[in-house]
Amino acid sequence: MPYLGGEETVKELRRALSNPHVQGDPLRHRSTVLRVIRVMSQGVDVAGLFSEMVKACATTDVVQKKLVYVFLCSYASLNPELSLLVINTLRKDCQDPNPMVRSLALRNMTNLRLPSLVEYVQQPLTAGLRDRAACVRRVAVLGWAKLHSLQPHADIDAAVVNELYSMLRDNDPVVMVNCLRALEEILKEEGGVAVNKAIAHHLLNRLKECDVWGQCEVLGVLQRYRPHSEEELFDILSLLDPYLLSPSVPVMAATLGLFLSLCCRGLPAVSLAALRRAQAPLLAACGSASPEMKFTALCHVQLLLRSLPGLMGEHYKRFFCGYAEPAYIKQRKMQVLVELVNDDNVGFVLDELKGYCTDVSPDTAQAAISAIVVVQTMRDLVWVCPQCSESVCEALEGCEDTLQDSQGRQALLWLLGVHGDRVSSAPYVLEAFVEQVRSEMAAGVKTELLTATMRVFLCRPAETQDTLGRLLHYCIEEEADMNVRDQALLYYRLLHCGIEETRSVLQGRRSDPSLGVLIGRPAEPVSQWARSFNTLEPLRQCNAGAESAPQAAPYHLALDPEPSLDLCDPLNPSQDRQETGEMAALHRGVAWDQHRAHEHQDGPAADVPGPSRPVKVYHLLVPVADQ
Repeated sequence: MPYLGGEETVKELRRALSNPHVQGDPLRHRSTVLRVIRVMSQGVDVAGLFSEMVKACATTDVVQKKLVYVFLCSYASLNPELSLLVINTLRKDCQDPNPMVRSLALRNMTNLRLPSLVEYVQQPLTAGLRDRAACVRRVAVLGWAKLHSLQPHADIDAAVVNELYSMLRDNDPVVMVNCLRALEEILKEEGGVAVNKAIAHHLLNRLKECDVWGQCEVLGVLQRYRPHSEEELFDILSLLDPYLLSPSVPVMAATLGLFLSLCCRGLPAVSLAALRRAQAPLLAACGSASPEMKFTALCHVQLLLRSLPGLMGEHYKRFFCGYAEPAYIKQRKMQVLVELVNDDNVGFVLDELKGYCTDVSPDTAQAAISAIVVVQTMRDLVWVCPQCSESVCEALEGCEDTLQDSQGRQALLWLLGVHGDRVSSAPYVLEAFVEQVRSEMAAGVKTELLTATMRVFLCRPAETQDTLGRLLHYCIEEEADMNVRDQALLYYRLLHCGIEETRSVLQGRRSDPSLGVLIGRPAEPVSQWARSFNTLEPLRQCNAGAESAPQAAPYHLALDPEPSLDLCDPLNPSQDRQETGEMAALHRGVAWDQHRAHEHQDGPAADVPGPSRPVKVYHLLVPVADQ
């Protein structure tokens, strides 16, 4: 929307710019040009002043030239014909004795971004590459990259590329780095700069002369180089070693990325040593005042812990959350804390996480609760570490009232089914679930309820018979979800095959009792993630892992599309009607009076193999269960 009163303002400015008295007074003329820029920044369309501003460019006042160039670059695309008038002035300024004027003219000549003016820009840029002033050469080198972006499919001038390669030996380090950046842009389709031994050694020797941005650029380009001998490799690593402790986090990250690129496959021990060397700068970055830097550092810490799980265990307090930190930082820190827990600090970490459960952010509080104790983790703990089953079963009493998500209800039902003989209230908890089954929306909860009720029935038939009958009747007769209905029919037909057959399907060995609690995550080779270091990939991986990690659920028996004839005949309407009458009989309690309790055997059911992924937060449950 144009600024109110814009037309009158533009007329007034045109009169002022055309006034000979204003043009004759440098200060008044500059002030008027400044007013044009100020009005332009307020949203007024001042494109009608293009001709007057082109005339204002013909001045020896450098400040006024800069202001006019800002205007011209903003409106050149709207006035391509009038922009030809600017080129003559700019080409004239490229011959100015003042290097600042020459560099300013070259920069704005390429910033016009008009393909029709390319032929007028090439000659000044070529001359700028050989200019005696470093500031002009810097602009000229980047100007060729801008020119290439205007015509990306045009033929590459081999003479310009050779000139840029030769300028890698320029005395000015900024010119050298600009040449790398320009060659990367111009030769993008060919893979970027070709780094041979001479170029690599030259860049390494000049590395200390570059600023932070230049060092990162050089280190990134050097990842393409592969040393020809082990002696050369160790010479390069020795030269790079001080940069692993650089106070600049970007430089440290770029150096570590180069280390991993050179060593991750042939010298894994050197890669791990480099990760340990970079520990201190990464910890410092995790305490950065910038939330973005802190978040990125935390994601990269998680990446390093994949290969060195105990790398920062003694510094776990550095990952305690601050009150004023954003929620996404707190949640990321809690994920790192879970990775760093060991036998020595588990109590301190647990106490710290308990404090986060009352955080003002619901997401943070939920993340803290999930990190401490969730029923899903209890289920996984029982699977990985069966010797903890007794403590977990004691903690289950009354927890059904606190569950709010379907994953938690599924996990509770799995535990009740597997350890129904140890949990005194198991039949009554299942009965409460069955009474509310019509209002349950999650099909996974219903299938898990079926499995759990069947298992508890096998060990405590007298208390569960009526509940099982009502559940099977509902799932077969009223349930709309076909997966739930098919599983109910499978269990019903399985019961007709006999108790021992049912027990052999639903009960079995759970896990290896020799497994310990603090199993942690197996260390991964550095080569699996080295390429993603110092990129955006760790941020994406961490977000994906955070979303998927707590969503593990017990597996269910998949129905064979061609059911075995040993269990039942294929489904048909007449058979369904027959089963309806049989279900009523079962509900009345006349079908299984002869059944007696059998001793419960440890082991997950055949249709519930348990989680196969490594678990890291299990050990946090042990103190809770003991309490």
